[in-house]
Amino acid sequence: MTKRVTYKKLGELLVERKVITAEQLEKALLVQQGKGGLLGEILVDLGFCNEEAIVQVVTVQYGFPFLPLSNYEVDMELLKIVPENVARQFVLIPIDKVGNTLTVAMSNPLNHQAIEDLEMMTQCNILIFISTTTEIRKAIDHYYKKDSVKKEVDPSGH
Repeated sequence: MTKRVTYKKLGELLVERKVITAEQLEKALLVQQGKGGLLGEILVDLGFCNEEAIVQVVTVQYGFPFLPLSNYEVDMELLKIVPENVARQFVLIPIDKVGNTLTVAMSNPLNHQAIEDLEMMTQCNILIFISTTTEIRKAIDHYYKKDSVKKEVDPSGH
């Protein structure tokens, strides 16, 4: 018997696991159609669930390991590999690099376009961990700000 991997949408998974109701999903999808944005963030903004619940569902369904970023120190050299605008656009932050493998924490590890873009940009294989959007955005603000301060102090990059 072969193992069948199902690629269900986040909303379907959350309803299946009773994190949200079908009605809440529908309302969130309407909001998303109207003003755009990530479904998970809309669900949190509407108060239907919290980020941790979303992360848990994705972790269980797809096996992405969860990485809490609050106590994690990011190597500043990695910020040169992934530009700040890319990190913000895809809500991800580089965590580690070993050989040709770049480890990133993402809030949406199902965003295959982001992963493909990152692979092409960095010429690395991408290893994914999942973290909450809030934690990743805090890390981006913290680390990329540090990086830009460093550049302002010494424009030569040394």
